[in-house]
Amino acid sequence: MNIDIALLAIAAIPMIFAITLHEAAHGYVARYFGDPTAYQLGRISLNPIRHIDLVGTIIVPAATLLFGGILFGWAKPVPVDYSRLRHPRTDMRWVALAGPASNLLMAFGWALLLKVGLSTNNYFSVPLEEMARIGVSINLMLMAINLVPILPLDGGRVLFSLLPPHAAHTYGRSEPYGLPILLLLLATGLLSVIVVPFIRAAGSLISTIFFL
Repeated sequence: MNIDIALLAIAAIPMIFAITLHEAAHGYVARYFGDPTAYQLGRISLNPIRHIDLVGTIIVPAATLLFGGILFGWAKPVPVDYSRLRHPRTDMRWVALAGPASNLLMAFGWALLLKVGLSTNNYFSVPLEEMARIGVSINLMLMAINLVPILPLDGGRVLFSLLPPHAAHTYGRSEPYGLPILLLLLATGLLSVIVVPFIRAAGSLISTIFFL
């Protein structure tokens, strides 16, 4: 149990920031393209407390970390009023992609920190390396999962923005079923089949940049 508590303590920072800054990125880009909703509600913030969801940000990631499986979680969704975007259909795409892009950038940041940890040899090196490895892992995982083209995931929003209006309207009707579909994919192991190639490709890119 002591090992588990230590692991949770080391993983807490990368897990919380991976999930919450993902949401803040949506709000920031939405504001840039004309929708100030998230800004007006104080959700464009680097303060993770503003974004934490007890179940999605704390309990679920901790459980998957301790008991195995895909590292998974979510924060309180940042509200976006797509009708207030200057070009709703095209701007929606960039608002959606902001979340996965933030995770990719954080993965690069944690990889750099891992390289620093590996180059030093002191009391803090081992926990720093473990924290950085978890940071890379969970950010790549969240990036890949959110790019799956299922509404309301970010990949679903991107697909919606690319479809012709009639097809997009039909596709939009699937949103209420998105979470059950995602959970089914997770339970059957099909989610891993979908996301692992993306994770490996991004991990290979990070390894090439920082460790070769």
